[in-house]
Amino acid sequence: MSPADDNTPRGARARARIEVTAAIKDEARRQLAVDGAAKLSLRAVARELGMVSSALYRYFPSRDDLLTALIIDAYNSLGESAEAAHQKTAGAAPAQRWVAVCEAAREWALGNPHEYALIYGSPVPGYSAPQATVPAASRVGLLLIGITREAYQGRGLAKPRPARRTAPRGRSA
Repeated sequence: MSPADDNTPRGARARARIEVTAAIKDEARRQLAVDGAAKLSLRAVARELGMVSSALYRYFPSRDDLLTALIIDAYNSLGESAEAAHQKTAGAAPAQRWVAVCEAAREWALGNPHEYALIYGSPVPGYSAPQATVPAASRVGLLLIGITREAYQGRGLAKPRPARRTAPRGRSA
């Protein structure tokens, strides 16, 4: 049993911290949907949650720290969707798995347009993503690279057909 699972004050504090952190992120996501990432404000998030801004800074020391947490969450959510699609097609040809992963990523993007915009849209002015975002951001790409590697190693990569030469329109060959 971990300290967060028991009924000790330490466990209660840990659970409360998890709940408050989730509420902060949820409100920040709501604000992203309304105003966009560039206008995300810790003070506005705190105000909407009925907190003083100094209390929110204990959870996220800066707006950039909150943005980083949201970006990592978005990449992980996308990665989980892609990996689930890949798992469902285990044993299928690489091309089928590739399509399933891409379709899952598209479905995720359509279902999470604001998170998609956060990770693939215009850069947020003044924000530079730290290295901590790289593992989460790499999940889908690494999955697709793995499928391609399997296909290349003889498990389904078709040899390319030579391009057919056609005469340009309006001319005869």
